[in-house]
Amino acid sequence: MDAATLTYDTLRFAEFEDFPETSEPLWILGRKYSIFTEKDEILADVASRLWFTYRKNFPAIGGTGPTSDTGWGCMLRCGQMIFAQALVCRHLGRDWRWTPRARQPDSYFSVLRAFLDRKDSCYSIHQIAQMGVGEGKSIGQWYGPNTVAQVLKKLAVFDTWSALAVHVAMDNTVVMEDIRRLCRSSLPCAGAAAFPADSDRHCNGFPAGAEVSSRPSPWRPLVLLIPLRLGLTDINAAYAETLKHCFMMPQSLGVIGGKPNSARYFIGYVGEELIYLDPHTTQPALQAAEHCPIPDESFHCQHPPSRMSIAELDPSIAVGFFCGTEDDFNDWCQQVRKVGGAPPLCGSGGPSSPAPLALGCTASCAPCLALGRQLSLLGGALPMFELVERQPSHLACPDVLNLSLDSSDVERLERFFDSEDEDFEILSL
Repeated sequence: MDAATLTYDTLRFAEFEDFPETSEPLWILGRKYSIFTEKDEILADVASRLWFTYRKNFPAIGGTGPTSDTGWGCMLRCGQMIFAQALVCRHLGRDWRWTPRARQPDSYFSVLRAFLDRKDSCYSIHQIAQMGVGEGKSIGQWYGPNTVAQVLKKLAVFDTWSALAVHVAMDNTVVMEDIRRLCRSSLPCAGAAAFPADSDRHCNGFPAGAEVSSRPSPWRPLVLLIPLRLGLTDINAAYAETLKHCFMMPQSLGVIGGKPNSARYFIGYVGEELIYLDPHTTQPALQAAEHCPIPDESFHCQHPPSRMSIAELDPSIAVGFFCGTEDDFNDWCQQVRKVGGAPPLCGSGGPSSPAPLALGCTASCAPCLALGRQLSLLGGALPMFELVERQPSHLACPDVLNLSLDSSDVERLERFFDSEDEDFEILSL
């Protein structure tokens, strides 16, 4: 059966592959488990992630658009899942666990309402699809990881309850100075008119119970999204160990990617396999009345998660991290440096002459492939991105996509490489 044709009813009777019998550790978003002794804990952790799938019979997007995202919305749903994990970390903490039919804190339902399939929810399929129009994506068109990261960044400006600082790192480079400046800035209250006027809601579409703090904070919680391309048509095997390490970091939000036109939300790994939540199941849209309990069981995956070989991964991905405090960010930087935060070696100099990754290089040029084979033989791994203190001189274009909405430079454009095109495209702000 085609995954895109599954329904929630058929899903309940499907057979799922259990975890492999291995002594190797299993990692889920920064947590290490033993399959032999902690299977229940693993399943509880997986079930506690918010699981967003295709839905049908929701209000038409834009009033006259689609009423289902089956067949085109998988990357949008994966974007919702990685961002929902950021909100869970922000408001509930990484150690929070969901239990069926158990009472949950109000903040949990506030997070869940932000993703319901209706036009006034901050991160709904409606908001993501319509915001994507400004990025050159028509409603119903498939997104790549980079596009959905940019759209979520723009929508987060309206989420005054969470007050997140969202940084999308471009050109395989994370600039620490830019992130610190962003996280220490105040959050502009942008465009309350973007959501319907309602006395029971804030401008971000959250219920009145989700209070917005007016107290200044020295550090806004950071959501760091890093779009990457780790090969031309197939992932370079030299990146496998580095990718695994991302799931070992306590700041991990996971990875969005998958196969061409078939996105998945990767939350961990075991051995040489990635563990993921699959959005390719069509469920009825939830009709939740205001101030009424939300039937939430269909938003949690209560069976063993799916797995796929790292070698099968499409090379275009986006990696996510959440740093709730500046200490978290500093710790993340130290971990990246230990793994190797220098850029891949590329160019005519060869391995003995390190040089920054050439703009537009996908680590599939002959020198990079040769170096990858050498590192694989030596048990090494290529770093997936560069961590620098200040903007490198070889990046001529400043990171204008991470400016606030009221910046005087808002008309400037950034080029980026996305998965559904083999060319650069321009994102407008």
